[in-house]
Amino acid sequence: MSGGPDSGGRPPRTFTPDFLTELFRNPLDPGYADAAARRRESPSTSGWRAGCARSVSVLVVVAVGFLFAVAYRETLAEEPSRSQARAGLIAQIKQREAETDEMTVRADRLREEVNRHRDAALSGSQAARLRNLEAGTGLGRVRGDGVVVRLVDAPREGDAVTGGSDAGPDRVIYSDLQKVANDLWAAGAEAVAINGQRLTATSTIRSAGAAILVDFRPVTSPYEVSAIGPGSMRDRFEESRSAYLMRRVAKQTGLSFEVREVEDLVLPAAPEPRLRYAEPSVGPSASPSGSAVNGSSSPGPPVPGTSLSPSGGVR
Repeated sequence: MSGGPDSGGRPPRTFTPDFLTELFRNPLDPGYADAAARRRESPSTSGWRAGCARSVSVLVVVAVGFLFAVAYRETLAEEPSRSQARAGLIAQIKQREAETDEMTVRADRLREEVNRHRDAALSGSQAARLRNLEAGTGLGRVRGDGVVVRLVDAPREGDAVTGGSDAGPDRVIYSDLQKVANDLWAAGAEAVAINGQRLTATSTIRSAGAAILVDFRPVTSPYEVSAIGPGSMRDRFEESRSAYLMRRVAKQTGLSFEVREVEDLVLPAAPEPRLRYAEPSVGPSASPSGSAVNGSSSPGPPVPGTSLSPSGGVR
């Protein structure tokens, strides 16, 4: 029969290809063919656009390379000025340190002159009692046999950028010096100094970044904690917790820890403290009984087992 309408008046059947069959027969989207046809119709326009794109890419690469070259040149040009500035700062620091040392020597000389005049004005017993009090409070120079505890940072390479090295487990930290000083007091020490800085009842041992400050003056490795005391002081210190801890840290990290006895050890006097005087209150809440004013302190060596700094370190 023909493809026309049948006797029943129904429309002829139409067959459409399957979707998968059409996809395999024409895999490309018709839009690609239209774009290719447009390029064939106007080849000059597409070539101009391609040339412009290549030119822009080349210009961008050249500009970026030029910026890198300028930045590198500026960095090399500023390096001598940075080195000069750092050298100038180092020279100023050394100059200030020399001036401080000179003033310290002059202050010690003037203090000795004052002591001579004072001893001449006082009787013998009064001068001797005053010297004993100065030795006990750290305000007088003392001499005698004692112990020196030496702590040295483990050797390590400096930082390539800063020229220094960060604090780490192989470096002595301020809490190590605190523990050693406290245990020396507990072992019977009568006078203690760290790298020539005499400790008193108001002394502080703390850190500022990677630096260690004793009474706000920096100390550097090697650290020597010197103490004058009885002959049994070394044996008692060797049995202390800080000695055991430092020996274990030295074995694990490579820093140096040494305890030795020294004869005729001399410890300098501490700087004169800034005295503060209590004044009675003039307000209506004044106590007639003369009670103690908050913030007062009494002289004397630190209590064994207490920290010389308000903040404690951790090993």
